[in-house]
Amino acid sequence: MVSPVPATNRPGLLDGLDPEQRAAASAPRGPVCVLAGAGTGKTRTITHRIAHLIRSGHVSAGQVLAVTFTARAAGEMRNRLRALGVEGAQALTFHAAARRQLRYFWPRVIGDRMWDLVEGKLRLVGQAAHRVGLGTEPEVLRDLASEIEWSKASLISPDDYVAAAAREHRDPPASPQQIAEVYRAYEKFKNAAQVLDFDDLLLHTTAALEEHGEVAREFRDRYRCFIVDEYQDVTPLQQRLLDAWLGGRDDLTVVGDANQTIYSFGGASPRSLLEFTRRFPEATVVRLERDYRSTPQVVELANKVIGAARNRPAGSRLRLIGQRPKGPEPRFAEFEDEPTEAAAVAARIRNLLDAGVPASEIAVLYRINAQSESFEQALSDADIPYLVRGGERFFDRREVRQAMASLRTASADPPGGDLVTAVRSVLARVGLTQQPPAGGAARERWDALLALVEVAEELAATVEGAGMPRYVAELEQRAAAQHPPTVEGVTLASLHAAKGLEWDAVFLVGLAEGTLPILHAEGDQNAIEEERRLFYVGVTRAREHLWLSWSLSRHPGGRRNRRRSRFLYGLIPEHHPDARPTRGQSAKAGTKPRCRICERPLLDTMDIKLGRCRKCPSNLDADLLDRLREWRGSRAKELKVPAFVVFTDATLVAIAEQRPTDERELVAISGIGPSKVARFGDDVLAVVNDEQA
Repeated sequence: MVSPVPATNRPGLLDGLDPEQRAAASAPRGPVCVLAGAGTGKTRTITHRIAHLIRSGHVSAGQVLAVTFTARAAGEMRNRLRALGVEGAQALTFHAAARRQLRYFWPRVIGDRMWDLVEGKLRLVGQAAHRVGLGTEPEVLRDLASEIEWSKASLISPDDYVAAAAREHRDPPASPQQIAEVYRAYEKFKNAAQVLDFDDLLLHTTAALEEHGEVAREFRDRYRCFIVDEYQDVTPLQQRLLDAWLGGRDDLTVVGDANQTIYSFGGASPRSLLEFTRRFPEATVVRLERDYRSTPQVVELANKVIGAARNRPAGSRLRLIGQRPKGPEPRFAEFEDEPTEAAAVAARIRNLLDAGVPASEIAVLYRINAQSESFEQALSDADIPYLVRGGERFFDRREVRQAMASLRTASADPPGGDLVTAVRSVLARVGLTQQPPAGGAARERWDALLALVEVAEELAATVEGAGMPRYVAELEQRAAAQHPPTVEGVTLASLHAAKGLEWDAVFLVGLAEGTLPILHAEGDQNAIEEERRLFYVGVTRAREHLWLSWSLSRHPGGRRNRRRSRFLYGLIPEHHPDARPTRGQSAKAGTKPRCRICERPLLDTMDIKLGRCRKCPSNLDADLLDRLREWRGSRAKELKVPAFVVFTDATLVAIAEQRPTDERELVAISGIGPSKVARFGDDVLAVVNDEQA
């Protein structure tokens, strides 16, 4: 019997859990399956189970290995465990765990230094494609790489690819025979270069455990207890590695939700989750259905979305039960074109920001990354900070690397004072001022440095006596795991990238046929159902505010030949103007900005910028417009930027029409946000006042 760890031997460990969470956390050793719906507290349940197992003496912290699918989720799990007093338990992604194990066992299994990990495989794929006679354009190489990744994740060799592609109804970017040849050549080039890809980490670790008894014995003596999060997304390769870890043992806890299976294109399948009790008939099964994330209004909509799915297996029939107080009803809106939709979303986000919702608690989610352009432009026009998820990594940013270097130096001879004060003192030398700069790149750098301070605040609150060396070690660990802190700004992300995250306000945009469900899913009922699950994931990201919108054409004045997503039918309230099954009408009053003259909803992008319908009379002051253009030209020349960077033509026209007299009226004009008011407000008001005089 392992002695209990004093740090976790604290009374009331399970007191804050609901009955189902408590049942999962306190279940006896052996196989446990937790079917956890969105927002039901699965991470809380997992970490309390780990702490309970350690406290009860079943295992020591160092004998626990918890794996999940993203570095952020693993980092969150480590933070939660630390708050519970658990130090030493491993919480990693599958690939990070395998890489660590392979690095340790490589000299014994292979006999020389471990091969390097290739961060991007497109160069090698390009060589293989050229060998086979296929194109080497970036989009072609990405498709070929995806097919290789699916094959390796599905335990399919080059020799087996043609038959497997036919069996699984794959739609490869070239003939199956050519794909097999590219796959074979890729493996040859990779091995010749003595490098590994991410799938190799899992393959080689599995082989080391399966083929070397002394390696398996050492590993299994070290790790006794396994927890797998997001179990609905395991691939055959990950399941085989898990089986190698277990070695016939059954001290395994899995947590998942088949309703959130959205990665089948990469080889993931909920089969292991749904068949868990067949493999372990004695397993404890707990269902978590109390939703603590979202308001009852959001929960009700989510249940309707997934309730319409076809052929749902028994293990996926979770129905969420909202636990939060009532909130606003989800909002639906139809628009003439994408820019108009984006402008309306930006206007609504501005209202939320003005109401006190932090920018980091707002997200705009779309099906494909190409949809972000309109929303980036609209947010820029409204001077609203945003972050595109999947862009430059936080710890790769220049200012963050500079800050880390300064913090490492300071950790050797820490300045006096508490941790947070010491960190602020160091970061002040690299640009962290007391007050944020007006905006733009300078504000982004300031926000990144402030995020490092917030990590120090979090550490000081959870680790007693934490100093600069412990803080720097925390940052190093986060950087290695790519677990960045939160940076202030509206998040723009694809629905796939949003998995595992949540925000106070979520805008689900571009909900049109051909986009959601995606066009290539048509005719494949399994693919359509996966698209529905993807929509469900998007809905369940929202805590309180949920906006669902679509547009009838891509460009202003374009053919209005789109129709809203089939997944929206039955969701829109009957009294709503867009509840009809036909297409072609615009959203009615209350869903769009209104004309300041006639009070009608504004549909066109230019109308929204002007604040009026183009048919309504203009009170443009031509002389004022000339003066504004003259001022803009000189200011742009001074700043060495194009004129539109200062203000667009449409914004100048709006100023010349509305003639603002103070900053409050100026910031109310579309395209003018607080940072532009701070930079140019006094000049603009001086020009306006001169003209009025």
